[in-house]
Amino acid sequence: MTLIDHFRRMARNNLWSNDRLYRAVLALGPGEFEAERTGFFPSIKATLNHILAVDHLYLDFLEEGALGAAAYDDFVPFADANRLGYAQAATDRRLLKFCQSIDEAALDRQVATDRREDGKIPERIGGLLAHLFIHQVHHRGQVHAMLSGTSVKPPQLDEFFLDYDLKLRRGEVERLGL
Repeated sequence: MTLIDHFRRMARNNLWSNDRLYRAVLALGPGEFEAERTGFFPSIKATLNHILAVDHLYLDFLEEGALGAAAYDDFVPFADANRLGYAQAATDRRLLKFCQSIDEAALDRQVATDRREDGKIPERIGGLLAHLFIHQVHHRGQVHAMLSGTSVKPPQLDEFFLDYDLKLRRGEVERLGL
């Protein structure tokens, strides 16, 4: 497996993991989505909005968009879990499309990242992708832990990469077109 193959698999895993996580979140009882909880962000709602805002920022960097830091700064959080889930799925598909559109050589290409007062800092695409996937896993884990204190059982999120696990996720993978 090459590094680009790994990033493409991570992008597919990201879409699958978020789909599973949002299915659990959408089953929450009234008030549970926005309820104050222990975590880096104070609620499931705030954490999921943060994931999406950072995804927008890093996709703007990766696609060499014109928004820069405004992609994060101007992000308007979603109050509704369903609408947030749709926005996350669209962003996950955008990231997957990006990963499928580049080749191995592109991973070493530098793009500008807008770091506000620190200026435009060049970063390699491979480094940005690695950081973005770690960021997503990190905060999804926090939402997963927060779900433990709700009426909904946290979903299994680590049965994606192994051939052995395919039987456990085949229907979801096919439904998502992965």
